[in-house]
Amino acid sequence: MYASVRGGLTAVVLRWCLLAAVLAGAAAAPARAAGPPSAPHGTPSAVRAVVVPPGVTAGVAVFDRQTGTFTEQLNPRTQFRSASVVKLLIALDHLWNRGPQYTLTAADRARFDLMLRSSDDDTASDYWRENGGAAIVTRMVSRLGLADTAPPPAGQSGTWGYTALSAADTVRIYRYLLDTAPAPVRTMIMGDLRQSTRCGTDGFDQRFGIPASFERPWAVKQGWSGFGETGTCSDTGSAAAAATARTPGVAAGADDVDLTRRALHTTGTVGTGDRSIVAVYTLQPTSTSFGAAYTNLGRLVRSLDVPGSVRPEGTWFGTWGTDVRVRAGTDTSSDVLTRLPAGVEVLIRCQQRGQEVEVPPYVNDWWAELPLYGGYITNIYVSSPENELPGVRLC
Repeated sequence: MYASVRGGLTAVVLRWCLLAAVLAGAAAAPARAAGPPSAPHGTPSAVRAVVVPPGVTAGVAVFDRQTGTFTEQLNPRTQFRSASVVKLLIALDHLWNRGPQYTLTAADRARFDLMLRSSDDDTASDYWRENGGAAIVTRMVSRLGLADTAPPPAGQSGTWGYTALSAADTVRIYRYLLDTAPAPVRTMIMGDLRQSTRCGTDGFDQRFGIPASFERPWAVKQGWSGFGETGTCSDTGSAAAAATARTPGVAAGADDVDLTRRALHTTGTVGTGDRSIVAVYTLQPTSTSFGAAYTNLGRLVRSLDVPGSVRPEGTWFGTWGTDVRVRAGTDTSSDVLTRLPAGVEVLIRCQQRGQEVEVPPYVNDWWAELPLYGGYITNIYVSSPENELPGVRLC
């Protein structure tokens, strides 16, 4: 038995009651939340406030390569466990003594690309073993003049994701890649980061932070740790669909780097000519779901002054439900492009009517276009009391 929202006062009351019950529970649908407006580029950071959601520890650095200045710095030298961002150092070390052409065999190039584009953990682990483990980090610290980077703590030397990195050192890594590295190295690594796939090989959605907040061109290396072995992201157009990988586990804290809280990091470049280098590291409570962490990081990144960036058109809304499918069209027979992280905020550009969908007690024939996912979801799963979303234009 279900009730249409358009069916009358009883249905409306029912829906409001059910919404209230959901919002009061642990699986609450997050309220509609528009992203913070972007301030004019050049506004002093002291006047603007970086939005750090409650419970989140963040390290931030944004460097404008055109002016040679930082537009944002928040705890830039705080050390975080790197998760997969250390793959930048693993990749650079692997190429270091292969000049002057820096060529790889076809098989090695395929796994190298998979490590950077789809954040493949198996390849990173292979390179870590083959090239000396923690010695990789020690070499790269010396070569690049890194100040806050350190190998994994004692007793964890085999876990490359426990390498310590800071936002400031991450900017230095990208500046080396863009300004100093041999052209073949720059082309190979930055080319892979520009082709970052939606899904990692472990099934986690990689389009958080930078790629969710800015239009292309961008290049990214993301990091996540502590959310479990595998995610639910699917991407039929991604190399990630061809493999599965391990995610390093989370152990008790050691030394000065937190190994316990959930880590979600976004790093890379934004804008024409890689104008801005962006490094954002976050640690979030162990109870934080991947979708909630994804949302927290997105709100933080959207608050930053990133010269050369272009913000996508649309309004941010919360979603509810698990395994919500993003489809190629506005009907349930359309191809499934991917699945949303549970409870994540999404950018909605426009909406249109399509197939009527029933999720008892709801019925809705409106569909929302998600430009960052390249498809549509039924409005049933958007956190709004109306079938037609307020303030969202028609497609």
